[in-house]
Amino acid sequence: QVRVAESGGGSAQSGGSLRLSCVVSGYRLGSSNTYCVAWFRQAPGKGREPVAMFSNHKTDYANSVNGRSAISRDNGASSHHLQLDNLKPDDTGTYYCALKTSPWRCTASAARTEDFVYWGQGTPVTVSA
Repeated sequence: QVRVAESGGGSAQSGGSLRLSCVVSGYRLGSSNTYCVAWFRQAPGKGREPVAMFSNHKTDYANSVNGRSAISRDNGASSHHLQLDNLKPDDTGTYYCALKTSPWRCTASAARTEDFVYWGQGTPVTVSA
């Protein structure tokens, strides 16, 4: 059974940093398997929007976080991390990690929530001015 779990959310001030983590179990995230790990953000009262994507060593970011975020994978482990720097109040929301076993449409501009089968429970991030 595939499971996705996030951690690392919390509160921060503008200009600060947070590192979110996503652990996948039940599916091997290695170079022999195709997949796409995505971070989505859902601001209060809004829908989920893609923020950062990782697919077989390729990364992509939404314009809103480009240049101040980085997604990475632990070598040999099914953990992905999203580093968010120079935080802004607009970064506030619940961050979800999602997985699909295909690299198709694994970009921030093309990704759709309906493409992803496996989701974590979300981790909240609050950024104060």
